[in-house]
Amino acid sequence: MTTYTDPPKESFRLSMLLYDTRYRSMTIQIIALMGFMLLAAWLINNTIQNLAALGKPIQFGFFTDAAGYDINQHLLEYDNQDTHLRASFIGLINTLIVAAMGCATATVIGVMVGVLRLSKNWLVAKIMAVYVEMFRNIPVLLWIVLSMAILIESLPMPSAFRGEDPAATMKIFDSVALTNRGFYVPEPLFSRSLGDIHLFGQSSLRMDVSLDFLAFLIVLGLSIFAARKVTARAEAIQNATGVRPTTWYINLGIIVIPTVILLTVLGFHLGYPELKGFNFSGGIYMRNSLIALWLALSLYTAAFIAEIVRGGILAISHGQTEAAAALGLRQGRIMRLVVLPQALRVIVPPLISQYLNLTKNSSLAIAVGYFDITGTLGGVTMNQTGREMECMLFLMLIYLIISLLISGVMNLYNNRVKLVER
Repeated sequence: MTTYTDPPKESFRLSMLLYDTRYRSMTIQIIALMGFMLLAAWLINNTIQNLAALGKPIQFGFFTDAAGYDINQHLLEYDNQDTHLRASFIGLINTLIVAAMGCATATVIGVMVGVLRLSKNWLVAKIMAVYVEMFRNIPVLLWIVLSMAILIESLPMPSAFRGEDPAATMKIFDSVALTNRGFYVPEPLFSRSLGDIHLFGQSSLRMDVSLDFLAFLIVLGLSIFAARKVTARAEAIQNATGVRPTTWYINLGIIVIPTVILLTVLGFHLGYPELKGFNFSGGIYMRNSLIALWLALSLYTAAFIAEIVRGGILAISHGQTEAAAALGLRQGRIMRLVVLPQALRVIVPPLISQYLNLTKNSSLAIAVGYFDITGTLGGVTMNQTGREMECMLFLMLIYLIISLLISGVMNLYNNRVKLVER
């Protein structure tokens, strides 16, 4: 009778790190990583030594010095005697504002243009094609400058609104003034306001948050959550019985009624801009530089988003639309309920890149005098302090964090809308 036993295990030897295929790839990766880290350490150390030899060691104390310059568009309180850190923070807020506005507008325009490019109407499809090709093939900086020039040359001066028979009038029920200096729109006011919350004390990152706005967001958020529950219940009834109860008026009431009650309690009213002296006062002032930047970035990025949407729609099998049409659905509902939900898994990944590009392209704002984070930290602050390395490193870190946040949020959304395969 023969007994078979396992062969003796080979003991580990250092030579196996190079000659054994089980360890060789890991060894090469570790060696490459160590080499990269040594090279990076040498570059950093060499840079620090050279800067120290020039009398400019890397320091960030200049952030506490007075900025000494004004920022023409700021959402939060700012004075030219505030610190450079405060000026950079205001510039960061301006960057986030134009990025958020641009991404929202570009998405709406891009989806519309992408769908219309597939229209069976020859004229509509060709007009959309011309729009896409025109904006995609001209640098965005030229569109920004052109938008600024159009706003300055085509819109009237504030003085044109003066007199008994003015040359220009306010729009939308005499509440919006469109001038070559910017747009003046009504601002929300509350006669029984809850006040503000002062965050971060008197530091450079201080900000006042309106309790009225927070209350509005909370009530609106809870209303939307309740409306989604009503919709989910209707879907459950439909799945069980085949009959879907009508819920649109219930959802509308859930969202509108609590919000209206809250605004009534707080004494909501609008503050309208009025011409006083040489300019308008009151309302919300949006400078022409912000409008030009927003308009140019939105239209430019929308052209790329339109092609992404068109490609996502074409990626859906034509049998899907034929099946939906066989059920009696109209073209609009087929696109909204059948095609676009499936196309999102193709659209969202490249859409993330367009959002990142729009955010980074906002750094061209200084071309029209809009002070974003590049214009403040990477512009005036850097020139005044002479701290090029510190400002550029901090600026790069800020853009990296913004990009990672946008990418992370969109990836979470992508995971929620992707199709669950069996």
